[in-house]
Amino acid sequence: MHLQTRYAQRYVGHWVVARGDTLTLPELGDRFKLTDVVLDSTRVVVHRACHFTGTLVFRVPRDTLPVTWIGYPEQALVYGWPAALGPFAGIGATRVGDSLVGAILFDSRLGVKVRPGATARFVAGRARR
Repeated sequence: MHLQTRYAQRYVGHWVVARGDTLTLPELGDRFKLTDVVLDSTRVVVHRACHFTGTLVFRVPRDTLPVTWIGYPEQALVYGWPAALGPFAGIGATRVGDSLVGAILFDSRLGVKVRPGATARFVAGRARR
């Protein structure tokens, strides 16, 4: 866990989405617009693996989701979206300079068909204190 904690440090913080795609899924009739990604350093056990806690904030639909995440040198992976929300596997994000750049990942096992190449990308910067 010591190594994971060190890798995660570059992603920990409150990230405000500066530019992001609005994703509309016709099968669900919902639009999704991510506004904030909060990645905390609090540890939690998930299926015998150690993750960190976090929060995703959406403007559309107006919702806040508790999530877990794990950091690697090349990217952070955010997990834990409820299956009722849609075919989402989570978020894959990486640091590019002072920004967090990422995309929503889809889970084909949940039965909702997403057209090939569909993405919901975002670029976020650190929240000002």
